[in-house]
Amino acid sequence: MASPAPFSRYEFLIAWRYLRARRAEGGVSVMTWISLIGIALGVMALIATLAVRSGFRAEYVDTILGANAHSTIYYAPTSFYNELTEETYISPGRIEDYDALAAKIAQIPGVTRATPVVRAQVMASQADAANVAEVYGVTLDTLKAMERIADPETSGGNIDDFDRGVALGVGLARELGVGVGDKVQLTAPQGAKTPFGTTPRRESYDVVYVFSAGRYDIDRTRIYMPMPEAQSFFNREGVADEIEVFVSDPEQVDNWTPQLLDAAGERAQVWTWRDASGDFLRALDIEDNVMFLILGILVLIASMNITSGLIMLVKNKGRDIGILRTMGLTEGAVLRVFFLCGAFTGVLGTIAGVILGVALALNVEHIMTFLNWASNGGAWNASVRGIYELPAKLRGIDIAKAVGLSLFLSFVVTIFPARRAARMNPVEALRYE
Repeated sequence: MASPAPFSRYEFLIAWRYLRARRAEGGVSVMTWISLIGIALGVMALIATLAVRSGFRAEYVDTILGANAHSTIYYAPTSFYNELTEETYISPGRIEDYDALAAKIAQIPGVTRATPVVRAQVMASQADAANVAEVYGVTLDTLKAMERIADPETSGGNIDDFDRGVALGVGLARELGVGVGDKVQLTAPQGAKTPFGTTPRRESYDVVYVFSAGRYDIDRTRIYMPMPEAQSFFNREGVADEIEVFVSDPEQVDNWTPQLLDAAGERAQVWTWRDASGDFLRALDIEDNVMFLILGILVLIASMNITSGLIMLVKNKGRDIGILRTMGLTEGAVLRVFFLCGAFTGVLGTIAGVILGVALALNVEHIMTFLNWASNGGAWNASVRGIYELPAKLRGIDIAKAVGLSLFLSFVVTIFPARRAARMNPVEALRYE
């Protein structure tokens, strides 16, 4: 007579019967529930944490790419020695033939857009309010191409009126107390040259557009100005400060750096968005790994309760094991029965954890809104976090990692008590029965 195949139906039935047994019948249902709840909570925390971390990184990167260039080309300053004055002068790097250079760069395969920019810092003021701001001199087409800046749902005013004024970040507009239709005064330290030296230049401009880039630091400091006006205001007639480059795959932006340097020529330097934010993103990756490890340890601790419960179950079911062995069950069959007892707990706990974790991740914004309301805005401070809200992004790979870790630990911890049950001598088990 052939032996039953491993994990036959009767093995599942016996394991399920043991799990449902009341304590008076020698079962350990309370310990089983503790193990199941512990695993569910651990998997829930792991999935929710990974979703929040993925959402935070995606939102942070999106705010960078939606309001900034993928790569920036600029020229290094040059120095020259004046023998008459015996002094060394430094000439800032300026791009003179910027339209031709931008057109040349735009022909590189994979480059979607290249635009010249005038960039400088000013003091923005209105009445008694003032703040330092960074001005970007761009064209209307360039401004419209920035997804975060040109988003009509988060902006005010008409972007088509850009040539008749300036565009302010919503944070800067709030601090200055201005809106669309108001005027803002800009003061540049390098203004008109006179016989007595260089005097600061002041001009008032109409605020025609107020935008939100989704980043606190950008919204609080950035001003966009029409390119010709910026050239005049900052003494950049006929030149640009840098060329902003946008590529088809921002995540692989470093692949275009050699071609950009070749096209720009000598003294050219390239600064990518990864150079600006790479350290922060690497810190996020390290933090993600650490959080996964810590929460994985919590899942391991919860899984260890399965071992305790199975050891108690094996002890209480010693008589049953002896009877089953005398009826013909092999050591392998007994091992599989008690392995299934632990596996059932791990699988059910994991399923419950996935459901709870997904539900928590999908409602994290509502939860944070409530916590912010309850703490008067102390739960999430945009000036510290950089972005305005805590998003969550569920990824299949994150759920798979949480499920795989939970099931792996749940299966591994059942092996020792299951082997102990399989090696039990039926004669010893029935000696005192």
